[in-house]
Amino acid sequence: MDIAALSMAMANQQVRSNAGLAVMDNSMKMMEQQGEDLMKMLQQEAPSAPHPSLGNQIDLKG
Repeated sequence: MDIAALSMAMANQQVRSNAGLAVMDNSMKMMEQQGEDLMKMLQQEAPSAPHPSLGNQIDLKG
């Protein structure tokens, strides 16, 4: 393998490595944002039911 081909192979490997790291960084940022959003949602109060007795009983008679 000559020097030029080796240089091209090394440059391609570096580009692939950088692209992989960029994708991983993007994924980590997205997961952190989703975690923060989930924590905010869990801290909010649950909305009240539209009717207090609606859905509490099931009619099993056909």
